[in-house]
Amino acid sequence: MRSSEELDGFEGEASSTSMISGASSPYQPTTEPVSQRRGLAGLRCDPDYLRGALGCLKVAQVILALIAFICIETIMECSPCEGLYFFEFVSCSAFVVTGVLLILFSLNLHMRIPQINWNLTIFGFLATAVYAVNTFLAVQKWRVSIHQQSASDYIRARTESRDVDGRPEIQRLDT
Repeated sequence: MRSSEELDGFEGEASSTSMISGASSPYQPTTEPVSQRRGLAGLRCDPDYLRGALGCLKVAQVILALIAFICIETIMECSPCEGLYFFEFVSCSAFVVTGVLLILFSLNLHMRIPQINWNLTIFGFLATAVYAVNTFLAVQKWRVSIHQQSASDYIRARTESRDVDGRPEIQRLDT
């Protein structure tokens, strides 16, 4: 006679008790279990990355961006400061972004986040920088054209105001 545990499931179907106990269950693991370790435990610096060409390049970029940012912060006075502010923004941004990428790659954190294609991300930063330069140049060109237009309007208005002899309705005040 069958026990009550065996009667829980239908013919050909595993009973709920056999699935829980694992005995004679068709749902046995077929692969080795994956470690469920999460977080920052076990982080180690990858010296091979830091000794390689990409690692040395990133370290040099971080150092040079930091030096550039320190140099720009030592300037006390400036008369046209727009270029200075732009250089400050670029050097600080380069230091932060490259520093974060250096940390990600040297600690192999990029391997723990496989959803992001890190090579494409770096190209995304480059594309963003190119678009930013394009925007900057377009705004500069627009400013120059506005300035030239206002200067030509001023010159035209100034020359028209001097031409009062040909217009009898306007009387000169100096006569």
